Amino acid sequence: MTNACSHQRVVNLAFTGASGACYGLRLLQCLVAAGCRVHVMISKAAQIVIATETNLKLPGRTAAMQEALSAYAGAVAGQVVVFGREEWFSPPASGSGEKAPLVICPCSTGTLSALATGASNNLIERAGDVALKERRKIILVPREAPYSEVHLENMLRLTRMGAIIMPASPGFYHQPQSIADLVDFIVARLLDHLDLPQDLVPRWGEERLAANKSG
Repeated sequence: MTNACSHQRVVNLAFTGASGACYGLRLLQCLVAAGCRVHVMISKAAQIVIATETNLKLPGRTAAMQEALSAYAGAVAGQVVVFGREEWFSPPASGSGEKAPLVICPCSTGTLSALATGASNNLIERAGDVALKERRKIILVPREAPYSEVHLENMLRLTRMGAIIMPASPGFYHQPQSIADLVDFIVARLLDHLDLPQDLVPRWGEERLAANKSG
């Protein structure tokens, strides 16, 4: 990917306890490759999911977790910053903090409920509350099946508040050959909505346009 963030654009990225840790981890890699500074928040449940679904074992201490994620994503010093679950003086915790979009990937249905009702019991929920009240871009990536009426009502409520709900439902028209291809489909859509360039998945219609030009 090309470096489109020469001025260290900031993206807030949160991991919660839904399945699908691979989506958030791949997004972290892509954000780092794009030159962004990434503020990371990880719930306790998310640490368990990451350990269960991937080969990445994150240490419990925030500083050590930051070092591990930086190495995983290939970040330079200071490019990935991890905030603790109750680090209330971090930038994502206040509307007067650094303005940045927030992606919660994956987003648990419990987090959906908290955001829809204005709860702020941890830094991730507070960051979501701030993004909503400040009318900042917030993208939520739920991974659940089936959705209950409560889940759907919470997603509708959040959509009406300005959030973007992007379920982890990859398409197949790009003819994926691996799990990584399916993950990249969702990550490419996330990068699109963050206004960042991506070359993970061809855009719809691009191949036909290229064929017409070559013909």
